[in-house]
Amino acid sequence: MKTARLATAFLLTLALALPAAAQLPDLQQPPADEPIIELPGEAPDPADPAVGEQPDDPGALQEIAPDVEAIEEPVGPVSPRVDDPEPQIWGNLPELPFIGVPTQGGVNYMTAVGPVAYDTIWVSNFVHVIMALIVIFVTGLLLYCIIFFNKKANPTPARFTHNTRLEVAWTLGPVLILIVIGSFSLPVLFKQLEVPEEELTIKATGYQWFWGYEYVDYDFGFEQFMLQRDELEPAGYLPEHYLMATDSAMVVPVNTNVRMQVTAADVIHSWKVMSFGTMMDGIPGRLNETWFRAEQEGIYFGFCSELCGLDHSFMPITVKVVSREVYDEWLDWAIDQFGGTRPEETVAAAN
Repeated sequence: MKTARLATAFLLTLALALPAAAQLPDLQQPPADEPIIELPGEAPDPADPAVGEQPDDPGALQEIAPDVEAIEEPVGPVSPRVDDPEPQIWGNLPELPFIGVPTQGGVNYMTAVGPVAYDTIWVSNFVHVIMALIVIFVTGLLLYCIIFFNKKANPTPARFTHNTRLEVAWTLGPVLILIVIGSFSLPVLFKQLEVPEEELTIKATGYQWFWGYEYVDYDFGFEQFMLQRDELEPAGYLPEHYLMATDSAMVVPVNTNVRMQVTAADVIHSWKVMSFGTMMDGIPGRLNETWFRAEQEGIYFGFCSELCGLDHSFMPITVKVVSREVYDEWLDWAIDQFGGTRPEETVAAAN
């Protein structure tokens, strides 16, 4: 029966294909008496030496497209600093230790240097302890059931199907655990968003794919681009800091409450520095706020933690925490460099 169906299908297909093949147009040259339609424009001059030359002829390419340049394959991410062969490096800052740096093969968090980071890591460790206790309890319960309730040890199993006390216990137990975790984690979450009295306000704007910073109190700003491999050493970084170090740095004084205003110009980005315990999304058309206080001088690296596009992993963050005296000197240099103002000087001049 199946063979007859296959044969019938084959014959029908052949019958349909033969007329279609018979109607194919003849691909030979048209007859000589058929008129030739000429398109408007001048016909190519056979005497022109450029006519008939192959496209790979260097001479022909130079005459036809003299402005075409050979494009070399880029190595690594391409920096937006196309018109600045010598990136601006903060040259008036002292040598600082690298503190907020990922560790190769590390299993812990970056070094915490602020109150929010301290609390965040504490809550994380606290939750891990609770998780470990739950795993130990469930594993022990499974082993107990395997040993004492197998067929050999318990040949006549019980016939009951419900136990009210047990069902209440395994329902209320997880609820109480969640309440305990929430009572410790929610205050830390609110702490990230409740900005204390700030001493410095900085606005970070995410672009595809770099960061821009505005020192709101001093009316100046600058942009921050990732350094290429050959730019690391002149800027004072090590080879292992590639993909983390930037040409400029957000400079803040130590032990200072810094209000971070985060937004974006194109897509959603996220300003994240683990050592500060700070992560805030930058959303176009919206200004989000968070804060940090770094309690140790040094260099800290951060990253955009939103998948913002092609070069998402090539827009790192560099923050340099310095003493108050060094920060004041850098601030004078930055105001002179970028055309900002000091509000205290403006108030004094007005009085």
